[in-house]
Amino acid sequence: MTEPTAARLLDLTRLVRRAARLPTGIDRVELAYLDAFLADSVSVFGLIRTAWGCLLLDRQGLTVCRRKLSGQDPWGRPDLLSRLRRGLSENRQRAESDMRRIALARSLPSRLGKMLAKHLPAGTAYVNVGHTNLSNQVLQAMRPGLDARIVVMIHDTIPLDFPQYQRDGSPEAFRNMVRRVQRHASVILCNSAQTRDDVIRHMQPLGPVPDIRVAHLGVDVPWPEDDAPFPVGFDKNRPCFTTVGTIEPRKNHIFLLDLWAEMAATLPADQVPQLLICGARGWKNNEVFARLDHDPLLRQHVFEMPGLSDEQIAALLVRSCGALFPSVAEGFGLPPAEALALGVPVICNNLGIYRETLGDYPIYANVKDRYLWRDKIMMLASDQHDRQNAGNRFKPPLWQDHFNAVLSCL
Repeated sequence: MTEPTAARLLDLTRLVRRAARLPTGIDRVELAYLDAFLADSVSVFGLIRTAWGCLLLDRQGLTVCRRKLSGQDPWGRPDLLSRLRRGLSENRQRAESDMRRIALARSLPSRLGKMLAKHLPAGTAYVNVGHTNLSNQVLQAMRPGLDARIVVMIHDTIPLDFPQYQRDGSPEAFRNMVRRVQRHASVILCNSAQTRDDVIRHMQPLGPVPDIRVAHLGVDVPWPEDDAPFPVGFDKNRPCFTTVGTIEPRKNHIFLLDLWAEMAATLPADQVPQLLICGARGWKNNEVFARLDHDPLLRQHVFEMPGLSDEQIAALLVRSCGALFPSVAEGFGLPPAEALALGVPVICNNLGIYRETLGDYPIYANVKDRYLWRDKIMMLASDQHDRQNAGNRFKPPLWQDHFNAVLSCL
């Protein structure tokens, strides 16, 4: 077991850049680490790369930051530096301004190493779980003077394995990030055995692979709102299903739209289940966006619902006959785990990562078999007994178990 470090330095660059936005899965992980480190007695600091340089926060600053990230305290007004920097959203301007106001120290990126060595004890663990701010400049700054232990989480290698689903330039940028992590990291954290195997597969041809630790993520189960925010035109007398996730190609919404179009064309209108699509529009998915906007058959039965809180989505889930996840690739699969934890039946593609993290609790159906998906959907739409048995036995993984597995290397 590694000796405990004198201090931990958590990178919060991603969370601050995305201030006031609905959290993604990676955002949730970064928040969980912030909460865990604040609850621990080990000294903790935060590192933020802003548009104007690097900020160092102490425990008090991190506590203020956490309250603002959770919405308990409002973000302040943008300062002059933020207003002078073009291209920053107003929320990011306000967040970075507030972080400057509470920072223990500030530096240019070129002087980051000296700032860290001045304020942090030697052997501090630098922890980055956000896939952000992993530049050579930052990673190299952790060594001289500070002799930091660099701990990086890689959530998946999807950009390398499915480049066709990524934004232009993303696969190459991700590949370069993985190479930098391989060169500099002391420990790589992986959220699953599958991610570990994928990381090794990509790194081994390039040289030695750092120590890798596997720890499943915890699942925070949201408390449903009292009233589900059903959309205009929704028929509460007809069964409905919910899918949760950014509307991007990897999530395979096109499969569900084709399936619903087929049902709408072959079933009486009052027998077609309704589909609630909870998630923001992503990238490279113009065909799906066009169908959601203009297909008259779908618009009678399919409702797009962006911008919902976790509690609102939970309210929709518990009132659904089931949750549907036809993704072609996943890094962990938090939404189906959350649905199962709420007692909601899940139908998902037959992916290895789902088998690892969800076990036998979902209904597995290969997306190549549309008939099987339709059969299972109609079964759940009419069989409430199956709903009661499907989700109630699932026990979601806990963050406590995750940190029991990883704190020894921090």
